[in-house]
Amino acid sequence: MKHELMELPFEKSALEPYMSTETLEYHYGKHHNTYVSTLNTLIEWTEFEDKNLEDIITSSEGKIFNNAAQIWNHNLFWNSLKLNNWSQPEWKLAELIERSFWSFEEMKEEFKTQSLGRFGSGWVWLVQKDNSLEIYSTPNAENPLTEGGAAILGCDVWEHSYYIDTRNDRGQYIENFWNIVDWETVSQRIS
Repeated sequence: MKHELMELPFEKSALEPYMSTETLEYHYGKHHNTYVSTLNTLIEWTEFEDKNLEDIITSSEGKIFNNAAQIWNHNLFWNSLKLNNWSQPEWKLAELIERSFWSFEEMKEEFKTQSLGRFGSGWVWLVQKDNSLEIYSTPNAENPLTEGGAAILGCDVWEHSYYIDTRNDRGQYIENFWNIVDWETVSQRIS
């Protein structure tokens, strides 16, 4: 199975001013694309050649795991973004957030704390486990597929996500992130 670079669900300029076209050209066009081409090279003639991303992630390690997981992570990330959407979650997701974090503002604060607390590169996840939500950070390419939860939102906190737009200010990047989360799509991931 040859893995393909997903098509963005929006134009490269669609997230401005919160995420620039230049950032998307590097982050999606260079970094994400490199994970795809590298994975295809690494799995050729191996037991992983005909597996989907989820199966590769849960049964591999090293370079193969890292590239497969980064593709999966980025696919979820890009499919969670949209400008001019709901300003905050509604319906069942809003109820789960209030039950798990007391309020949307408390959830955002915990998300930011986890983001700023991640030393080096990684991801921050809003994850559904049973009938509640939790937020945690993973290093490098690690993700909820290996942690036992269902990711409903992920935020890339590798420097390539924000070094152009916020000049390495991860806190400002997270503040910008809330302006482009597609809460409608995230809500559809609730089981």
